[in-house]
Amino acid sequence: MSELPSIAFAGIGLMGLRMCRRLLAAGYPLTVWNRSPEKCTPLIDAGARQASTPAELCAHADIVLLCLADTAVVREVVFGTGGIAEGARAGQLLVDHSSLEPSATRTMAADLEARSGMRWVDAPVSGGTAGAEAGSLAIMAGGHSDDVERIRPVLAHLGQRLTHMGGVGTGQVTKACNQMIVACNALVIAEVMALAERAGVDASLIAPALAGGFADSRPLQILAPQMAMSEFEPVKWHVRTLLKDLDTAVQLSREEGSSTPMTGLAAQLMRLHGSHGNLESDPSTLVNMFREQ
Repeated sequence: MSELPSIAFAGIGLMGLRMCRRLLAAGYPLTVWNRSPEKCTPLIDAGARQASTPAELCAHADIVLLCLADTAVVREVVFGTGGIAEGARAGQLLVDHSSLEPSATRTMAADLEARSGMRWVDAPVSGGTAGAEAGSLAIMAGGHSDDVERIRPVLAHLGQRLTHMGGVGTGQVTKACNQMIVACNALVIAEVMALAERAGVDASLIAPALAGGFADSRPLQILAPQMAMSEFEPVKWHVRTLLKDLDTAVQLSREEGSSTPMTGLAAQLMRLHGSHGNLESDPSTLVNMFREQ
């Protein structure tokens, strides 16, 4: 067997921790960095190396993966003081699993390649922490076709499917479309559960009753039971993440001259819910917004 490429990973959060565990289990040499260094401890204990700066990641890796909060954080980690751009070199790949603005992704990718020769693949994911744990994520990639094929064996340990969507930035466009569907679905599920409760229906029966029908979906089967039982912990994903991605989708629709009224309304409802102290909460808490009418 050929030697496995060395991997670096920046962003050890809800998703990143689980993705890194899978890479370690697959035998990849792994170097990790996180803004809060203590979050790396479980991975160091499992055999990973810890970098002190993002730039240092490049000294030990053929491929650098990111899974960070937003565009501003990615820009800082890549181009800030001690950032990846300072250690990057031609032949290395940056693979960004974060959900970012497509136009910013294209600009940063061009800048990084011009400075260092390091190329960029935007490869956002869908499937949540359960998908990251199981290695069943859906991965949508934008970049050069040979770069996407180069990372395919690595990402096979993280996802059930990797689809090459086109050039740099198209992965992020696809993720925005994904989040439009997910967020609007989550909001209507919250409406449904609150209405069912108010009308005297046992809301815990909604998900099994609709299973297999046209209204069924993975969000329904995950969120509806949590909403029915008001089980909002542990947090599997964040309201702030959905809001950020909805805002990205609305911005993209303006740039492209496309009408997205449902997404615009979803963004405002998500913002309203977040403004009541729910930004760090699980989206299953959306049901409370409709219960409190």
